[in-house]
Amino acid sequence: MTTKTTWPVARVLRDRDAGLYLCGVVVSGFGTSALWLASGVWVKDLTGSDGLAALCLLAMWLPTLAGPLLGTLADRGRRRPLLVGLNVLLGVLLPGLVGVDAPGDLWLLYAVLFVYGAAGVVHDAAESALVATAVEPSLLGDFNGLRMTATEGMKLLAPLAGAGLYAAHGGAGVALLDAATFVLAAGLYALLRVREEKPAPPVGSRRRRSAEGVRHLWADPVLRPLVLAGGATMLCAGLNGAMVYAVVDGLGRSPAYTGVLYAVQGTGSVAVGLLSGPALRHLGARRFAASGIVLLALAVALRAVPSDPVALVCGAAIGMGLPAVLIATLTSVQRETPGALLGRVTATAHTLVFTPNVVGLAAGAALVELVDHRLVLVALGVALLVPAAALCAPGTGAVPHR
Repeated sequence: MTTKTTWPVARVLRDRDAGLYLCGVVVSGFGTSALWLASGVWVKDLTGSDGLAALCLLAMWLPTLAGPLLGTLADRGRRRPLLVGLNVLLGVLLPGLVGVDAPGDLWLLYAVLFVYGAAGVVHDAAESALVATAVEPSLLGDFNGLRMTATEGMKLLAPLAGAGLYAAHGGAGVALLDAATFVLAAGLYALLRVREEKPAPPVGSRRRRSAEGVRHLWADPVLRPLVLAGGATMLCAGLNGAMVYAVVDGLGRSPAYTGVLYAVQGTGSVAVGLLSGPALRHLGARRFAASGIVLLALAVALRAVPSDPVALVCGAAIGMGLPAVLIATLTSVQRETPGALLGRVTATAHTLVFTPNVVGLAAGAALVELVDHRLVLVALGVALLVPAAALCAPGTGAVPHR
């Protein structure tokens, strides 16, 4: 017998287009996670430099800063053909990495990763807009939760597969695998039956169109507090992430133990993805996000306790708490934004929410050398209560119960 809690999830899974979307997320997410790991190892093997290896992540992330501008591309035409084209582009581009076998070839790897990141920004914006068209508004929370579950599930499996493939065939083998996943994802998106109206011709300069996403987010009483809370949370999450090796050292474990903590965290994210739809309907977006931030705050502060069981429980709690604000924000963006603006607003929201995470990682890397990590973790736990309280404060926008 199907309960009311699981019934919406079952409806999402039975929907043909939603199922194709999720299959595309799983397929391309597998390849992306594998390449994310392999690219850094690839550069490290070729150069021996930790700094050059870290540039791989920077090259993939840097285009996020141009989210408001890149998001306009997702609003200029029909989104389904754009998704197909982006996946085909990456499927054709990645095999070019087969020739990277010396330090002098790294410019090509960085260039491809930069294009990869830029295409990802446009892809995420177009996908969010198309999903809002194809999925019932009442099921968007369930869909976004399932998307989170699929993404995090791939992060648990793909790095192991990528490491094995890299050991057997090198970085070129992982690049070819990733190319194949994008070609397959292009085929899945091509099978979608979503009907899209042709957008009206763009009006005004590109700068003005890009700024419309920022204006919409700032003016909307529902989205503004969620995006601000999301950015503040991700800043603290970045600082927390920079402490992980110090936490492991405090447990008396080797650095490899971080893999265990990340795996447990991923498991928590998979679980919250399955629960997010009912939680959004019961609590509303802001209270769901606030609840997740409070759970994250407690877990981050308790990581200061040098205990294996506590560290594992905190890892799972971080995995459950952190995605809540991300799912709540994305779902609200899809519900509150007109379709013609949705690409720009999604990309802008991603920029405002995820850029602080990188700032936090950089600041944390310096801070962990200067201050006892336990003091930092407790301070972060207290700081995280501020955005949680802001979301619960009256007069900052209505709390939608959907």
